[in-house]
Amino acid sequence: MEKQEEESTERQIVASTSEELAEEQKLIRRMQMMMNMVMQVIAQDATLTIDEASQMIADSRKAALAMFPGKELAYDLIWRPRFQRLMRERFRMM
Repeated sequence: MEKQEEESTERQIVASTSEELAEEQKLIRRMQMMMNMVMQVIAQDATLTIDEASQMIADSRKAALAMFPGKELAYDLIWRPRFQRLMRERFRMM
């Protein structure tokens, strides 16, 4: 009986872990899509001002950190350089 309870508990842990992993993957895909859309708008909208683009980047950072609290370093390593490069290219910034 004890062995069955152990196996049942292990299955529940594996199931909850796989559900959590699937949810995290879903959030990651959602964030990637959001960041890509922000980057496309900044790159392609000729009427966008530098201030508007900067605000979009700041808002996307807030949204990303709301989805993944405490991941500021990951954002700074992955997304900040991409946005900086895009802003330099788009607005001819030095």
